[in-house]
Amino acid sequence: MVHPTIAPPSVEQHSSGFGIGVASPRLSWRFLTTSDDEVKRWKQTAYEIQISRPSIAIETHQVKGNASVLVPWPSEPLKPRESAQVRVRSHGTSDGQTQSGPTKWSSWTTVECGLLARDDWIAVPIASPIRQPQDSPLRPVRFRKVFHLGDGEIDRARLYITSLGVYRAFINGHEVGDQCMAPGWTSYRHRLNYQVYDVAPLLEFDGPNVIAVEVGEGWYATRLGFLGGRRQLYGDRLAVLAQLEVRAQNDGPDMSVITDSTWACCPSAIIKSEIYDGEIYDAREEDLDWNSAPSETERAASWVPAQELAFPTATLVAPDAPPVRVTEERKPVKILQTPSGKTVIDFGQNLVGRVRIGSLNKPLGSHVTLTHAEVLEHGEIGTRPLRHAKCTDEIISAGSELHNWSPQYTFHGFRYVQVDGWTDKDPPLLTNMTALILHTDMARTGWFTCSHPMVNQLHENAWWSMRGNFLSIPTDCPQRDERLGWTGDIQIFCQSANFLYNTAGMLGDWLKDVAAEQLLDGDGCVPPFVVPNVISEELWPHLPQAIWDDVVVLTPWDLYRSYGDIGILRRQYPSMLAWIDRGIRRSPDGLWDPELWQLGDWLDPTAPPVEPGDARTNGTLVADAYLVHVTSTLAQISNALGETADAARFRSDSSKLKTKFQAKYIAQSGLVVGDTQTALSLAIMFDLHSTPEEAATAAARLVHLVRLAKFRVATGFAGTPLITHALTKSGHHQVAYRMLLEKGCPSWMYPITMGATTMWERWDSMLPDGSINPGEMTSFNHYALGSIINWLHSSVGGVTPISPGWKEIRVEPIPGGTIDTAEVAYETPYGRLECRWRIYPDDGQFNLELLIVTEYGLDLDVIISHVNGMRVALSMGGLQNRSFLLCGVLSQKTLLE
Repeated sequence: MVHPTIAPPSVEQHSSGFGIGVASPRLSWRFLTTSDDEVKRWKQTAYEIQISRPSIAIETHQVKGNASVLVPWPSEPLKPRESAQVRVRSHGTSDGQTQSGPTKWSSWTTVECGLLARDDWIAVPIASPIRQPQDSPLRPVRFRKVFHLGDGEIDRARLYITSLGVYRAFINGHEVGDQCMAPGWTSYRHRLNYQVYDVAPLLEFDGPNVIAVEVGEGWYATRLGFLGGRRQLYGDRLAVLAQLEVRAQNDGPDMSVITDSTWACCPSAIIKSEIYDGEIYDAREEDLDWNSAPSETERAASWVPAQELAFPTATLVAPDAPPVRVTEERKPVKILQTPSGKTVIDFGQNLVGRVRIGSLNKPLGSHVTLTHAEVLEHGEIGTRPLRHAKCTDEIISAGSELHNWSPQYTFHGFRYVQVDGWTDKDPPLLTNMTALILHTDMARTGWFTCSHPMVNQLHENAWWSMRGNFLSIPTDCPQRDERLGWTGDIQIFCQSANFLYNTAGMLGDWLKDVAAEQLLDGDGCVPPFVVPNVISEELWPHLPQAIWDDVVVLTPWDLYRSYGDIGILRRQYPSMLAWIDRGIRRSPDGLWDPELWQLGDWLDPTAPPVEPGDARTNGTLVADAYLVHVTSTLAQISNALGETADAARFRSDSSKLKTKFQAKYIAQSGLVVGDTQTALSLAIMFDLHSTPEEAATAAARLVHLVRLAKFRVATGFAGTPLITHALTKSGHHQVAYRMLLEKGCPSWMYPITMGATTMWERWDSMLPDGSINPGEMTSFNHYALGSIINWLHSSVGGVTPISPGWKEIRVEPIPGGTIDTAEVAYETPYGRLECRWRIYPDDGQFNLELLIVTEYGLDLDVIISHVNGMRVALSMGGLQNRSFLLCGVLSQKTLLE
């Protein structure tokens, strides 16, 4: 009997099991691919988990079942700092009856706990004793400590560290880790991330060691928010909290180095570093040995003893989310001279990150300034959309050569960089400048391509916008004086995001902050639009909003649908109940209070530039439609959690609200009040009609409105994610394709005709004459309207999950338009799924190829329907690692509908 082999198990949603923040982590494993037919028929019926801990005999736990994703930890919980080795093997059958014996054991995976409780920390935060002005940016601060380890060898060394601000840490001059903007942005009053690093290779036992940390403002103290924003929202002292724990070999003495008043500190050579305005580096004030020299530096007059602060009241947590890293480097494509004589670098792609200068050697006191912008307007960089953000980095030369400089505690959204202070005597900009692309380093999971280059560019633009706006938290835009965690944007884009990347860790972490801030006041109301909440009550009162606040129900559900993680639903359930039971402001009929202003179909293309909320579709109608949908979704969530009483209650509430909605908004014919594309799409997608005949009437009216609009977009935030789905659901997929491919403004193709490389905030962020939309709110990197790619994945590509975690999959490509080939690939939690289809031009033959590389033991059901006008149901269980080919002929009538 031939058995499959098993890859080393993974831990929770982490890329590794190092420094996790849970004592009983769940485990997952995959089966490696093989061409052996006998193995392909093999199915898991039980599994064994072995756990090895120091000084304890190896434990073996056997469990019956075919589960292999997020299975429970079978042993005693890990202790803080404890490390264990874990491996798995499976038992199974190839004929459904006869047990075939176990597989070989997988390789070992190391699982190590971080610090789990307040008592695990003996360090205290330290700050400079010199207080800085509260009405201006805080200059970054450097901290250092010299220490000796004594004789012997190091068995293990861990650095546990966080900061009030963002930090970089060094040991003996070597930077610790490759994270950027650590510890990341959380709701600092509730949760503060810390990081764990293995630093043993950086330490010396036979000499003095130096640990050094530099802390900048980051999100902790920088100016945040629009209309000028506010400074120092979380605190006015930059601080570091660090705990270095060293364990010697051969029973030698353990040692700890902790932040306390024995550390020294001084101002950084970085004069200023702000999220919005950028960074100023004065090389004249640099001490090149500050993070490495074991002596002398402490005696410099600028170094003073650090001051101890009180321990943070926020809970210190090891994040589930991956860190922010430099994930790609990009060279310029050209150097431009503007009409005013300015020198501008074009990187060819609107991106998020920083510029690195390879080499710079200027006279003492010379300035080089980098100003970042997303677009050109009439040949000059377009900075007006940045509003109060300067987005400028500056170097002041020390008169000596500077190598590989880049700003450290800021980031910018840009394609173009204007360089001032560069001369012909300096190195060529084309080779000396590099864009460092930053985002949360999630694993890529989804891909799409088709025969239409502009559709491919649309998908590429949405992907780039997600990369740029998934930087520690899911933001709205990465360039202007905003960059906030807008709840509505991620709520409508979440399904698309989950396909492109594994977002479980990042969005799961962010939802913890949503719940913490929502439940703070006890009224169930979600903070107004952004989390972490930095908008003042005076600017935007704490009022409930549909779509945006619905994130507390719909986004956990989307994550569960994508990853099958019931733990996310269980953890967020109190937040959901608080919102639906207490947060929503209702009228006597249970629907939304019509007196409450709603953002509704935000950014309807007919809305004036100065009134983006002035939509054609009534905001209360939008809110009420979402309320029926959210209540129905919560019934499903309650059922999944086994909360049967709640499930029954919310099913009943949903039915009653639907009846109220119908009486208020839907005519007996099926037409919807307001008669807009958004209103009709909401009714169709949320099943708000009483009968199929009414829904068909609404769909026919939607098609009429789309044709009346000449296939141009007439929807905003509420309608855009749904309209192509609504057309497809009601059998009008060719109209959806025609909308997709329309190039006139407003449309999805129009920005591409204007050279867009990311999604725009407005349908006309740039006008046809090349000028920027006159509205005060204009961004060229906003993923929300890119939610169309969910339709590309599910209808054009043809793959969607039926059950949570993609354990059951629907394969239903719907060809149309002028697209004659499409390909989609997705790394499900169980394995890789690929679907390709092609229409041959000579005879119209339709060819579908399906490749499913899954784990063994998975009963994978695939339904292929509506191909060549037929409905084909096919059970694919046991067809792992095989290609499936389905051929047919599409009629000319279908193609030309």
